[in-house]
Amino acid sequence: MRARRKIVAARIPYRIPGDDELGERLGEVLAVLYLMFNEGYLASSGATPTRRDLAEDAAWLTALVARHMPGEPEPLGLLALMRLHLARTEARFTSAGEMVLLRDQDRTRWDRSMIADGIALIEQAAALGWPGPYQVEAAIIACHAEAQSWDATDWRQIVLLYDLLLRMSPSPVVRLNRAVALAEVDALAQDLEHYHLFHAIRGELLLELSEREQARASALRALELTQNRAEQSLLARRLLEW
Repeated sequence: MRARRKIVAARIPYRIPGDDELGERLGEVLAVLYLMFNEGYLASSGATPTRRDLAEDAAWLTALVARHMPGEPEPLGLLALMRLHLARTEARFTSAGEMVLLRDQDRTRWDRSMIADGIALIEQAAALGWPGPYQVEAAIIACHAEAQSWDATDWRQIVLLYDLLLRMSPSPVVRLNRAVALAEVDALAQDLEHYHLFHAIRGELLLELSEREQARASALRALELTQNRAEQSLLARRLLEW
């Protein structure tokens, strides 16, 4: 991986902070690693919709943190989250680079070995008896990863996990994700007016209610807000279909 190669080539020494420093820095370190992973998993801009090398570098660095802090469950939770997402890499885009929605992905192309590793990490973190938001997010992704199909997804369990996550880390994005499971999106419009995924999800739900004109308006708003080319292409295709 690129990060590992650069560190080795430059002979950069590792310095493990003392016990008094670790707790203070851990939350910030994990937040940065998660941001790094998300940018690799779905790029905010650029010619390619994803940068797998960056996402894998983030996972490798997270594994390094987890290895040096075996008594901390949240690095394990974040690593599980990353691996569960990476397990779907091969099914997320077509050969032409078009994005494939989760419900439409070929689940036979998911990396079952990586999914098993992610679930084992969740169990390892849970055994430490200190639940946290990364562990809960990983558990939500695990519900999707273990489902044999979209229709077989355990939505009730996902809603319960989002309820727990909201108590730990309340935010409009978490509320939106919970609302997707409950199809209660409209109440979040004010908080998420500038969040493109809100409008994309709202469009899909409106279409299911046969509100085609409103659905197109939401999709157009999402298209205005996103800078990711794969998302732009997907939204444009959806608009043509609608």
